[in-house]
Amino acid sequence: MTQITYLKGDATNPMAKGNKIIAHICNDVGGWGKGFVLAISRKWKEPEKAYRKWYKDKNNFELGEVQLVPVTDYISICNMIGQKGIKTGSKGAPIRYEAVESCLEKLCEIAKEQQASIHMPRIGCGLAGGKWEIIEPIIKKTLLDNGIEVYVYDFD
Repeated sequence: MTQITYLKGDATNPMAKGNKIIAHICNDVGGWGKGFVLAISRKWKEPEKAYRKWYKDKNNFELGEVQLVPVTDYISICNMIGQKGIKTGSKGAPIRYEAVESCLEKLCEIAKEQQASIHMPRIGCGLAGGKWEIIEPIIKKTLLDNGIEVYVYDFD
């Protein structure tokens, strides 16, 4: 039975051999500028550019969709739209668990094709306001149960 490997460190510096995909949650309003995306943007310009272009073009830019952005020969960033808006309001936190699940199902297929491991912070649990005890079983169902290696990083 595959388990999530929890590591202390930076998810933008994935610790594994072979192809790696760094997955993170984006919002559906084109906002990029807080949270984990800042760590991504400090290292690579392409993921933010691709996300902003995707938003502007409105080409399949909606909850549950993913965008894969290669940044090195062995590392890609997966922009996953799993957050409705950017603020907690009357409808609760911006996280949309069903959208996260849909994103991770698509990511699973990409990871299989590329024979890649998945690396992420505790997605959806920062600005999106999600709960890890809900996200973790979704990761298990969509990725681990399909044989995908998953590494979750807790930044110190």
